[in-house]
Amino acid sequence: MANYVLRRMIYLIFQVFLVLSLMFIIFRLLPGDPARLVLGPLASEAEYARYRMQMGLNDPISVQYLRYLQELMTGNLGSSTSYSQSVAAVILPRIWPTVRLMLCSLGLAVFIGVPAGVFTGIYPDSKVAKGIMGLWVALLAVPNFWLGLLLVQLFAVRLNLLPSIFAGTLLSMVLPTLAIASRLIALIARMTRSAVMEVANEDYVHFAQAKGLYQWAVVVRHILRPALPPIITMIGMQAGYLLGGSVVIENLFSYPGMGQLLLAAVSARDYALMQGITLFFVMTFLLINLLVDLLYSQVDPRIRLE
Repeated sequence: MANYVLRRMIYLIFQVFLVLSLMFIIFRLLPGDPARLVLGPLASEAEYARYRMQMGLNDPISVQYLRYLQELMTGNLGSSTSYSQSVAAVILPRIWPTVRLMLCSLGLAVFIGVPAGVFTGIYPDSKVAKGIMGLWVALLAVPNFWLGLLLVQLFAVRLNLLPSIFAGTLLSMVLPTLAIASRLIALIARMTRSAVMEVANEDYVHFAQAKGLYQWAVVVRHILRPALPPIITMIGMQAGYLLGGSVVIENLFSYPGMGQLLLAAVSARDYALMQGITLFFVMTFLLINLLVDLLYSQVDPRIRLE
């Protein structure tokens, strides 16, 4: 186990280096002059030139890249030009709101999606299961931002039950959580259904049923646990995607998370802040994948880490 984790950590460092290098180049290919975006249209050409000189924007990309790597090795993420603070100081207060939204959305999706997938996998021909599967198709076809707008129109504008923007309360978390979790519920339920149906046809499951065990006991002991690896994979992948994929929803509901911060950084061409946010997203996604792999051997003893 220790050797496997060590190898994965070395591979993780290589992946982070590759992604950050690619993002470094892509960010600097974006149109727009950071000096003009920060100083505004009223600044003089001399002020623009002085700002570019101070920020090192006149240096070749290769020189900027080597300087960025050198600072990164020392734990320095740079300074945000749009916030006039260190990147770490800007990012840290935004991490927990994004993680909280991800946990609420993921928890709701697992709480609804897994039981729904188990039910439709055990009783695939029932009318209730067919109705649930039809709902999945509808949820998968509706974009999150459009569903968010519908939720705002219904619950905030017409019914006046929930706030349309985040106000720091639990009620203001409901709409963004539903908007993000809706598609995830369908994905987890569909994966759970496929895994359950595949395991339910195994001989040992038929043998357990022939012994006269209660249906719930057969499901929990003999079907659900062997079906968990692909379900865990889906949950882990979506957890990583949620961190970076909630940009639109966070802006729609004025939610103070990393997604909203990333959009502001891109608009201001704040290179250091964009790179810091990218580093956080990449590291979190890769660590979640590593955690999922480690859970495999605990969930299914037949799986061994090599």
